[in-house]
Parts: sequence; structure tokens; C-alpha cells
Amino acid sequence: MDYDVVVAGGGPVGLMLACELRLGGARVAVLERRTEVDPTIKGGAITTPGAEALYRRGMLPAMAEVQRQAVDRFRAFIREQNGGDGGGSGGGAAGQGLGIVGHFAGIMLRADLVDRTEAGLGDAGPAAEIAFVAQQDIERLLGERADELGVDVRRGVELTGFDADDGAVTVRMRHGAVRAGWLVGCDGGRSTVRKLAGFAFPGTEPEITCHQAVVEMTGAEDLKVGWTATDTGVYAHGPMPGRIVTVEFDGPPADRDAPVTAEDLQARLRRVCGVDVTITGVRTATRFTDHARQVTEYRRGRVLLAGDAAHVHSAFGSQGLSLGLGDAMNLGWKLAAVIGGRAPEGLLDTYTRERHPVGAQVLDWTRSQVAAMRPDPRSRALREIVSDLAGTVAGTTYLTARLNGGGVRYDVAGAHPLTGRSAPDLELTGAGRLADHLHAGRALLLDLADDPGLRALAAGYADRVDTLTARCPSRPRLAAVLVRPDGFTAWAADAGAPTPAAGLAKALQEWFAVPEGAVTPG
Repeated sequence: MDYDVVVAGGGPVGLMLACELRLGGARVAVLERRTEVDPTIKGGAITTPGAEALYRRGMLPAMAEVQRQAVDRFRAFIREQNGGDGGGSGGGAAGQGLGIVGHFAGIMLRADLVDRTEAGLGDAGPAAEIAFVAQQDIERLLGERADELGVDVRRGVELTGFDADDGAVTVRMRHGAVRAGWLVGCDGGRSTVRKLAGFAFPGTEPEITCHQAVVEMTGAEDLKVGWTATDTGVYAHGPMPGRIVTVEFDGPPADRDAPVTAEDLQARLRRVCGVDVTITGVRTATRFTDHARQVTEYRRGRVLLAGDAAHVHSAFGSQGLSLGLGDAMNLGWKLAAVIGGRAPEGLLDTYTRERHPVGAQVLDWTRSQVAAMRPDPRSRALREIVSDLAGTVAGTTYLTARLNGGGVRYDVAGAHPLTGRSAPDLELTGAGRLADHLHAGRALLLDLADDPGLRALAAGYADRVDTLTARCPSRPRLAAVLVRPDGFTAWAADAGAPTPAAGLAKALQEWFAVPEGAVTPG
């Protein structure tokens, strides 16, 4: 084998997956047809699950610096527009000081209306402070991390085909081929890997045409900042100078690949906003629709999919990037464990089982936003009701929890409320925070009750599971937590729980047992 895994696609999801595989000891090559980061405007924010994933791998300081610069630009834009104070002093849940936590169909969600005691909203630690980090910045940061970890990133190289059998995959490129144990398609919504492998890709057809661009323009004084619904569609202005979005409900574009021109953008912006704006230059522009599709399975033999290759939807809510990073985190440690002989191949079955429902929820989330953005009277009545709900604590809390994946719970055996959920970022006495101990991509038994019996059980898995004994004053009843490498809880127990050792033993066996006959290091 030339590699254990070939990853097709070197965007954020492909790079994240490659990094996770390297942490697990796999030999990885990434094939990326572009020679550099695509400068075309894409998502300008990340939701909490994606920020959590990067935080757990030690990338919080770099994200925080990127966000600081983005917030400075946003505040300068606000001052330029209306002479305001640059965004207000209200603290957002993401700590940006901008007073918002996101939007639903362009209806802004105020930070001061979020109940942080709701499950999944108060447990992310410093990751909850991160939101305004653009996709290109994340791709750049992950590219640097991939280089540090020794990932073979081949830029300017495109997968053209492959042949898969029971033992390996031969991946063909324009100038040669490589042989690997596994192939993962992270090559976007028009995935070549998905098409060639024959994955079913059902879903709903598009009904809108959206344009997003950064432009130079005159006559924009009457454009409202933020998202605005009109009689002909929806538009957005900001949060950076010249950034515009138009949403029109006249069907999908006749040609998605046609160049986006200044004349077309100007006509669409005038039609939607009713302001005689003149666009004099286009820095970057793209178009997208609301088609929503998802593969029925994420694996076919030795070929797997992650990110947009597995699911596509409109960009409303900025959930796509975090969804893809979640796929990479879930798959990376499992595939690396199978390759390294630390887990049976059947572990990969849990990838589709856990991630497919999460993707389906995001698709429905974006479909519902389109329903609330249509300009017809029935949809506008619905929008008014949603706006009213978003003005309440209960409504904003619910919408924010959905936006930030607060309801995600994998089907993991165990009755404890934490089981199957993203592990809370516990603050530990004298030992930092939980995420500080997940940087290496290994599982962790966190012993909060100084229980030698639990530690002895984990010692039998020392090549796969780290152990840490500490105290957590904020969770006095919590006795122990077994955290998977992706940061999700495999098992947990409270003080006084009956037979905790039996529960831990079962979880260790389920997730980290070595297949019979496998040879492991040491």
C-alpha cells in the first residue's frame, strides 16, 4: 500500500479528517485539485460544534485571533454605515460583544434572550466564544496543522477514477495512480467519489437562486444593515464592507457555472431591495441554491464520504462547515483504529448510524428557513410568528440550541444524561479544562472521584485510553466520564451510582476492544 487512506478533497473537511487520521497513526494522502485556498466568498462563521472540534485539538488561540480581526472589521463597517458604537456593548453567547448568536431565515437571535442553562448551550467552554471565523481561515489553519502532522497534501492533483476491491482501492489521477486501504470522498457537493461509487443521493429540488458577493458600490446609503425581507425576496448587507446577499424565489439558476457579473448582481440587488444601487466592481462572488440531498449511507465497502460529498443544503445558518467537521471527527478516530488493528471493522458501521441523523436535521433546518423566507402571504405570516417567537427567551433558546447542535445525541448505550452527547468542557481543579486533555486525539477516562477500580479497568486499554484523576467543583455529583476521541461521551456515572465499574467495562469493550487475533503495539 502507498497509503492507508486517500482523502479526495483538501477543503476544511478533508484536511480535518486527514489530521484526525494522522493522530491515529494512519498514513494519509490528500488529493486537492486547487493549488491554493479558494478565495471565492464562502461561509463567514462557524457554529459551536465546529469550534468545539477545533478547540479540542488545540486550535483555540488561532481561531480567537482570526475572530478578533473579523470583529474589528465588522465594527468599523457599522461605524462607517451609521456612526454607531461599532456593534454595541451587549455580550454575545459567542463573546463577540456583538449581541447576537446567529440567525434563522435572516431573523436575528439576540444573545441576551438565550437561557444558557438549557442542555447543550452552557457546556462548550471557550469554544462558545468562537463564531466569526471564515471558511478560508479555517482551511488555512487546518492546512498548517496537516503540514505539522506530516499529512501528504498533494495540491494541483485531482482524482479521476478508482477501482475498489475487498482489500484496497486503486486511486487514479491524471498522471499516475496510488493504492490505499481506504478512500474517503471529501470533494464537495458535486463529489466525483460519490458519483463513481454509486451512492444514492435523494432529496428535494431547488426553488431559489442566491447570490453572495463582496462588491464596490455607490448609492448603498439606503441599504439596511443585516438581513431584510422585502416583497420580492430577502437581502443581506454586511457584516463586512461591500458584502451583499440576495435571495430570489424564481427557481434555480439556468446555469450554475455561468460567471457572476456586476450587471447581474446589480439587477438582482435592485430588484430585491428596491434601492438604485450601482455596482462598480466585484471582488468575489458566488451563487447557490437550496437543493437539499443526503446519501442514504456514508460507506460502501472501502469508500466513505464526509462533508458536502455526503449532504448538500443551502448555506442559511452557517451549519454546513460545522456539520462536515463533525463528520471528520466522528470518522477519523474510528477509521484510524480499524487500520491500526485497535478496533474491528464493524466500528465503521456506527459512522452512518451516528452522523446520518445529524445531517438530516440540518437539511430540515435549512428547508424550514426557506419556507420562512418566501415572499408569498402565507410564508410571510409564518415569518411574523417566528419573529415573535425569536423575541422570547424560550423561542431564542430553542432556535439557538438547534443552530448550535445542542440537541445532538448519539444512540449510545447508557442511562446517564451525558451519554451520547458532546462532553461538557469541565473546568478541573489544577488541571485546566477537559479539552486541554484531548489534543492528541485519544480517548480519556476522567476520574472525578479518585476511584482506583475504574482506573484499573482503563489501564487495560492504556494504548487507546488516557486516564486523568482530577476534581470538578462545578459538577460535585459527577464521578467519572469516558470521553471518546471525538469528544463525545461514551459513558458517565454519578457518585453513588450502582456498579459503575460494570458500566465502564462494557463501554470500554464496546468502543475500544481489540479484535481477536489483532497484533497491537507494545
